Amino acid sequence: MSNSVAENIANFLREYPPFNYLRHDELIQVATSIGVVSLDKHKTLFKIDDKLHDSFYVVASGVINLSVIADAEETLLNKCYPGDVFGLRPFFAKNNYMMTAKAREDSIVYAIPIAVFKPFVAQNPQVLDFLLESFATNTRNPFDKENRSKLITDNVYTENQSNEIQYFQSLSYNKMPLKVTANTAVKDVAQLMTENLIDSAIIIDQNCPVGIVTDTDFRTKIANGRFPITVAIDKIMSAPVITVPENVSVAEAQLLLLKHNVSHLCVTTDGSDKSEVKGIISEHDLIVAQANNPGVLIKEIKRSLSPKELKLVREKLTDLIQSSIAKNIPLPHIYNITGEIITAIIRRSVELAILDLGSPPSRFAWLSIGSQGRKEQLLLTDQDSILIFEDVAPEKYRDVKDYFLKLAKRTTTILEKVGYQFCPNGHMASNMLWCKSMSDWIKQYNNWMKMPGEKSNDISSIFFDYEIAFGEGKIEDTISDLIVSNTKNNALFFDYLGNDTLRKNPPLNFFKKFNVEEEGEYKGKFDIKNRGIMPLVDGARLFALSLNLRGINNTHARFKQLALVDPKFSEIYLNCADAFLILSKFRTLEGLKNDNSGDFINIEELNKAERERLKNALSPMKDLEELIKDKFQLTQFS
Repeated sequence: MSNSVAENIANFLREYPPFNYLRHDELIQVATSIGVVSLDKHKTLFKIDDKLHDSFYVVASGVINLSVIADAEETLLNKCYPGDVFGLRPFFAKNNYMMTAKAREDSIVYAIPIAVFKPFVAQNPQVLDFLLESFATNTRNPFDKENRSKLITDNVYTENQSNEIQYFQSLSYNKMPLKVTANTAVKDVAQLMTENLIDSAIIIDQNCPVGIVTDTDFRTKIANGRFPITVAIDKIMSAPVITVPENVSVAEAQLLLLKHNVSHLCVTTDGSDKSEVKGIISEHDLIVAQANNPGVLIKEIKRSLSPKELKLVREKLTDLIQSSIAKNIPLPHIYNITGEIITAIIRRSVELAILDLGSPPSRFAWLSIGSQGRKEQLLLTDQDSILIFEDVAPEKYRDVKDYFLKLAKRTTTILEKVGYQFCPNGHMASNMLWCKSMSDWIKQYNNWMKMPGEKSNDISSIFFDYEIAFGEGKIEDTISDLIVSNTKNNALFFDYLGNDTLRKNPPLNFFKKFNVEEEGEYKGKFDIKNRGIMPLVDGARLFALSLNLRGINNTHARFKQLALVDPKFSEIYLNCADAFLILSKFRTLEGLKNDNSGDFINIEELNKAERERLKNALSPMKDLEELIKDKFQLTQFS
């Protein structure tokens, strides 16, 4: 690969974790070894039960869908956008792929050889930590026979498991390992392992570990005839044993497995091989530990039969969010996990409504819009949704729409009981304005985009942030195609959106003081949502639509991608991306503390450092405002 190409790939990778933790020379080394894979729309990169590749993957452009087979149907697990890492199973497991990776549209992915990247993982805990989190959210548990063919997020919940995302938590392991002495015959050890349904045995001397045997040893040393089954076990054991203390964390254990290329760790009293054996940690234990926490909630959601049960899950999610922030887990990761769990709650709410009403008369899609459509909903807020059903014969239209209105009203009522208030602006699928056929929605979007401002009270920019929660994916694709088509050479639409973006009141006054509320319930407080976060949300959406960043809804992800596709202004975009995360964290902490939306911050309660941090996060908005004025012809609606 030429130096210039490798340099370009390295520059792309450094914008995304975990590659941003590597030095430039290390990135060049990785980039030089990368394979570039071009995938046509619907082309499969790997599928369930395929043998593992010798590389993992990063999306360079396009969208890759990760799906699994659940209940005899293909279920979408995740969508990977530019910069997203996937296909990590070769790092953490030895069996075949447990999901399918397929291009949702024409895409390019970078194949990064495991052998080249593994040393950087072993040397850099931050890189390992990120890969652990990614693997935990995009994998299944292949070892659990009881849950085979289910998502790893469906693992059985036990009392010892925590309700928190703790990738540095102490993990559960087998505290009653099989222990044998060095002179025990191989055949006897094999018999004991079979009877106890385990894949390893520790060889001890005065209860201190001197070696270990696993299924691999039996396959490579006994099954091929190298040793007879009558020899003593110490002839085929691996030594020395890699030992760890009882309080070892998930990340530390995984790091040792990678460094020493082993599949098991021996737990001892003081972490050395000179103390008593306390247990054994396997790759299976690590995979379960990495993923069991969000999976507990997903499992409970799928089993829920009432709004009350769903509300209990949502309350646990709040605890999970709070503990995750306290542990400094990156906010984009929390957004992603939370977004998937909330989507599961919405999906189950629709399912419960269908169980009450009976099967739908036609195919349809329930789309979350606004903050949930962007996967930015950490706090309990109001509902925003639309429902689109496929076109039907004119004589059936009234009955079909009547069914879907009833479905939407039941669903939104369930969600209200869960804790999501009705939208005060009526932006819900239960409103007949936002529950209609595909043809009607096409007319609606055409009117909004081709004749903006004529009925300005009917348009809201949140209708351009959407994510399917239930139903037919092709319906969502049709809306996306329509929006892309209508943005071409449409200066009038961007004129309208640009002015709407700049209509928010500035966060700081001329003297760089916070513009706080002057009257009303929140007098003296700072409106962080409307003066801080929403201008960034609106700006990211405006530029994403103008540059056709299809499929990227999250504000932080939009700014990061804008920095790549519009490099002349990358500094502004990256500053806005950082600002969005800082402001969002302020709002989330405020909301969790006061059990509310977190929209209004009491500046007086912040210390000097916090006030400066908040103020600095607001400073990129001026640059963003100037960029909007420069990029778009803001005339007619000014």
